[in-house]
Amino acid sequence: MKTRLVTFDLDGTLFDTAPEIALAVNRTLDLYGYAPLELDTVIGYIGQGTRELMRQVLIHHGVVPDAVLDSIMPAFYVRYDETAGTLARPYPGVPGALERLRSAGIQMAVVTNKDHRFAQRLLENAGLGAHFDIVVGGDSLACRKPHPLPILHCIERLEAPVAATAHIGDSRTDVETARRAGVQAWAVPYGYNYGVPIADAAPDRIFPSIAAMAEHVFAAC
Repeated sequence: MKTRLVTFDLDGTLFDTAPEIALAVNRTLDLYGYAPLELDTVIGYIGQGTRELMRQVLIHHGVVPDAVLDSIMPAFYVRYDETAGTLARPYPGVPGALERLRSAGIQMAVVTNKDHRFAQRLLENAGLGAHFDIVVGGDSLACRKPHPLPILHCIERLEAPVAATAHIGDSRTDVETARRAGVQAWAVPYGYNYGVPIADAAPDRIFPSIAAMAEHVFAAC
């Protein structure tokens, strides 16, 4: 069956967002007197949403996170609100591939653990928001990835067959989410997979780029 719906992860799949996330993290750490983290360290914590990101940052500094996380999160949100959408850039070929998929009638959604308002801002700032039928953030539903609900929500809203749906991302979390939802698990080899090759997660397909994924979809039509 040809692919009718593709759901996309955001950070590390469509956009390189690590620099602006790291900037917000380090501004927050500075406020509380902690040393800044290297970009590669922050990259290792991206993918589970902002709260888990800051939890791991605090653990890195030897802090018991539950004791201070609730007080630090508002400060982080203020700083990320300042940086979100300022340094992030789509990966090469992403805008053109999304435009071609949309023109071909492929339904598309974003399924991310990033808060919805930040995800939407990122897409709109890059001029890509209109390509997507739905944007599901980590705070949009009762559950986030790796729970299958975000993908299943998109399938239900867009009335797409499960067998004609694929999810593409950069991490084992995305592969696990796709498996639980019963859709094709596609992946890209770049991005933020906690320093582990994405092949270790055994996705159904690994594409070198979003453009290559789009070519696969067109070839199957």
